Amino acid sequence: MSERFTCSICGQDHVGLATDWAYGLPDVVWDIPQAERAERARFTSDLCQFGERYFIRCVLEMPFTHVPGHFGWGAWAEVHWSTFESYLGLYDVDASSAPAADGVLANELPPYRGSLGAPVTVKFRDAKNRPSLHLKSEDAGPLAVDQRAGIDEARHHQILKTLGA
Repeated sequence: MSERFTCSICGQDHVGLATDWAYGLPDVVWDIPQAERAERARFTSDLCQFGERYFIRCVLEMPFTHVPGHFGWGAWAEVHWSTFESYLGLYDVDASSAPAADGVLANELPPYRGSLGAPVTVKFRDAKNRPSLHLKSEDAGPLAVDQRAGIDEARHHQILKTLGA
């Protein structure tokens, strides 16, 4: 019997294991009561402003060690206004040669307790791909280790179980 999952985006069943998990908003914005959220924050599926705080949706990739590919976290990075402003100008172009920017992870990734607020580097890509997130090289936490070393099949299953997928 093959493993299957239902995609939260398209609603279709797919064969195999889920290879990504996405967050619709930064945690601090998601915590705003739904009735007030649109009044207190401005957001799209890629950008968010909450007061004087600025967020960019990115992808934090963790390579698989047992098969080709990666597990992708669709997570948000909180960045400085200057980075946010620069990204607005780069949004529809190939920004892969733009300088990387510093930020912090704006979502708590449940398998990695304490990941919220982890320092990250945001690397811009072409207009078809969200920026990528990279944990700092000096970060010795489990998320950073898994991003650098990759995850095996058992860890992939463990992540999905923690997520309830």
